[in-house]
Amino acid sequence: MTDHNRKGKPCVGLDIGTMTIVGSWTDEDGHTKSKQVRDVFIDLDIQIKKMVRLTNVSFLANPNRADQFVVVGDSALGFVNLFNRELRRPLSKGIISPGETDAQFVLVELIKNVLGEPITTGEHCYYSVPSSPIDDPDQDIVYHTEIFRRILNDLGYTGHPENEAMAVIYSQCSNENFSGLATSFGAGMVNVALAYQTVCGLSFAVSRGGDWVDKNAAKAMGISAARMCSIKEKGIDISKPVNREEEAIALYIRSLIKYCLENISIQFKKARSTIDLPEPIPFIISGGTSRAKGFLEVFKQEFEVIKKLGFPIEISEIRNATNPMTAVAEGLLILAKQEEAT
Repeated sequence: MTDHNRKGKPCVGLDIGTMTIVGSWTDEDGHTKSKQVRDVFIDLDIQIKKMVRLTNVSFLANPNRADQFVVVGDSALGFVNLFNRELRRPLSKGIISPGETDAQFVLVELIKNVLGEPITTGEHCYYSVPSSPIDDPDQDIVYHTEIFRRILNDLGYTGHPENEAMAVIYSQCSNENFSGLATSFGAGMVNVALAYQTVCGLSFAVSRGGDWVDKNAAKAMGISAARMCSIKEKGIDISKPVNREEEAIALYIRSLIKYCLENISIQFKKARSTIDLPEPIPFIISGGTSRAKGFLEVFKQEFEVIKKLGFPIEISEIRNATNPMTAVAEGLLILAKQEEAT
């Protein structure tokens, strides 16, 4: 399904998300380029493969099942409604799905689709990994980290893991000498990191994200999580919901923000004796869940509530990432360039 040969300078950044995989690189003119694909797939009976061949749909043979083939990425979304099926995901809660037997071969193809072939043998690729979630200690990121290192190495890259939220600081805080507090609101988790002049002071994750919002809002409304996700992604203003479904989404996004801020406050209060910032730092909001209209406004409202209770860090401003969907990949690209230069 690889549909492009990347041209430009070697070095790439790869954001591996629960819902979306994003690649970032520098083209021949020195401009930063990005490509993203949905990190989803659906399995279909081999009998309908002839019909699918007539379309532009991306599909693959299933090496684990001779009687099936799989449709991957954005193409899978249309088949979900047509066959009344649920999307399958290679990742769950930010890491490789432990029970998803087809995850690895699908991930290989999705990464090939985003990055294409390496320009040079052993081309440096920094890829995102989450922090261990403080509210789910059984989550194992070691296996996740090493599987992706192997996948990238097998594809001809040299893989370098890097914390997801730290990557946001690298792409968004150059004017502050790479000092900041960053949150990446993904589908599976929210990742958090604080850095002062590139040095990470503390990082962690919470095991709630966009999927948690969809699941709980759907349960409240008595509809499927996929349907709720579709409503959310069509675009709503969470500060001004217009119906019951949007109101449910808005309530759970607000709850997610509050939960995240409360845990940031707790974790940094615990580490206060080891973190001494000489000046206020920016608070950066990124990730797909943060794209909802009104998110920044609601975030600021909830931050003011937490701040009155004693937020342990002096914040200069709260701002969105320039592009919440590509901020991680672009930060990883910056690191890959530094690796290439050494």
